Amino acid sequence: MRAVVFLGDRQLAFQDFPDPTPGPGEVVIEMKASGMCGSDLKMYRAKGGAAALGLGDNSEPVIAGHEPCGVVAEVGAGVSEAQARVGQRVMDHHYYGCGVCKHCRTGWSQLCVEGCVVYGATGHGGHAPYMKVPARTLVPLPDELSFEAGAAISCGTGTAFGALRRLKVSGRDTLAIFGQGPVGLSATQLATAMGARVIALDVSPERLALAQSFGAAETINPAADEPIAAIKDLTHGEGTDLALDCSGIPDARAAAVRSTRTWGSVCFVGEGNDVTLDVSPDMIRKQLTVMASWTFSTVGQADCAQFIVDRKVDVDRLFTHRFTLDQAEEAYQLFDTQTTGKGVFLM
Repeated sequence: MRAVVFLGDRQLAFQDFPDPTPGPGEVVIEMKASGMCGSDLKMYRAKGGAAALGLGDNSEPVIAGHEPCGVVAEVGAGVSEAQARVGQRVMDHHYYGCGVCKHCRTGWSQLCVEGCVVYGATGHGGHAPYMKVPARTLVPLPDELSFEAGAAISCGTGTAFGALRRLKVSGRDTLAIFGQGPVGLSATQLATAMGARVIALDVSPERLALAQSFGAAETINPAADEPIAAIKDLTHGEGTDLALDCSGIPDARAAAVRSTRTWGSVCFVGEGNDVTLDVSPDMIRKQLTVMASWTFSTVGQADCAQFIVDRKVDVDRLFTHRFTLDQAEEAYQLFDTQTTGKGVFLM
């Protein structure tokens, strides 16, 4: 089969791989949709690809893509029908750990004490016609959802949902969301469905327009307006109840903390970089809660899908661009501009 490999330095290639065959406890998914995530850009841009980021030794090419969704095509020995059956619509939790530690047993394989495989980075991902995974990494895709929606839930949208759950978002809250890439836009959609008043921030006018269409009550462009002052102007001078940083940008992280009111909560979900805070005025004397959220568990992924079904959240609207796998070079060049909504490959 022909699949996409990130070479780094904004280069990718199509390489041939054997069609996968499932071993004991494994299944092969026929891919129907494979999403593009902001995390992909780190490997796409890095000189040396995943190895330069400390993800694998790069001794063998790895198929890209960590938002897989499709149909079970084949099951290996020892896989019960309760785990997987041919023709079943499935998402995949894109991590594989030891399976026996306390984190793996609760569906948090990315926290495995023995370390984990990350599909699309250190293990073969979804930018291919087929993908082989352990049966225990599968999460059923509800019939009401498209394969595209399932791909989004498999990372970006699921990550947003997990962070909002950590923040305990409710209809009482005003929430500032810094960064309106795929994760931030998902957070805007989901937080609005949870009843929150959302203030969306981004430097891209295109993404701010999308955020407004997804339910943001207010939008702020930090390139044009000082964000802390703008947020306080919208919140009677007090700041927001909650803030979520999806950007990973140091200035945005600091602004998220400093624009949150006394007794508020802040969550960091954007990867990379750092932040410098003045702990006493920024946190201690505001009684602030600062937390972090890394993706989601298998249970959280299923909960996210069910929430979207129950609340009728139109996740498909996240996708501003759909591509065939043969268009991968064009797709990532466009996605690299960081002005679009979400992109997805449809097989």
